[in-house]
Amino acid sequence: MKKFFMSAVVMSMGFVQAEQHPLFKGADIPLGEKLIAENSCNECHIRRVGGNGNSIYKPTGRINTAGALRGMVEYCNTELNLGFFPEDTNAVAAVLNLKHYKFRQH
Repeated sequence: MKKFFMSAVVMSMGFVQAEQHPLFKGADIPLGEKLIAENSCNECHIRRVGGNGNSIYKPTGRINTAGALRGMVEYCNTELNLGFFPEDTNAVAAVLNLKHYKFRQH
């Protein structure tokens, strides 16, 4: 019963931290979502690839590891002068991993 309750609590928060790649362990998911919204990441992706912007997320493309994903978020941070701290970069990458890439330790 306790395990079910914890699963329900985690699911009700909109993410399953247990399914994350270890690189993103402990990442602040709500912070990542907030940073994505505040920095208009989706709008930039729409300008780059069109549509709803989601086609930029191609797990079989050049972003094929959790480390490469985090590196790409850091690249955006640097190029766009977003001012993210390392924990911010990790939080954003963790959100993208949960929503698009689904990298897990095998």
